[in-house]
Amino acid sequence: MDRAQKAEAVSSLAKTLTETAVVVVTRNHGLTVAQSSELRNKMRAAGASYKVTKNRLARIALEGTPYQPIGDLLTGPIGLATSTDPVAAAKIAVEFAKTTDKFEIVGGAMGGTVLDVNGVKALAELPSLDELRAKLLGLLNAPATKLAQLSTAPAAKLARVFAAYGDKEAA
Repeated sequence: MDRAQKAEAVSSLAKTLTETAVVVVTRNHGLTVAQSSELRNKMRAAGASYKVTKNRLARIALEGTPYQPIGDLLTGPIGLATSTDPVAAAKIAVEFAKTTDKFEIVGGAMGGTVLDVNGVKALAELPSLDELRAKLLGLLNAPATKLAQLSTAPAAKLARVFAAYGDKEAA
């Protein structure tokens, strides 16, 4: 990798870091190409990304971003999982770490808050942004449904009373 390629890699990573809500630092101990591709595909499907990078270049890219404190976590063969959704990258990384022992979560950060392994796992247990939106829409929709049921209930009761009187007189 020549100097121009390194500069491009640093600027690309720095741009990614300024646009993300969460960074998860992982350590790879011999992932196969198939496993690495599977991880990247899962990340991409969830709206996240995963990049294996050189530690020195990553530390340079971290400078001037809110994620600068995680520079201490960058030792050994690392990869950075990032996403704009605060939960997506953590959720996929934790799920993938359960399937293989060659993939380890080191820590991460959410904004300026540094997270340890347990913090990343706790973040992964939270519902995603789409799940929260669905719950909110369900909560907003429920009162309207109840209101419609209540407004038709008195009319239905009245109709049953009239029907009962009609049946009584017919008998």
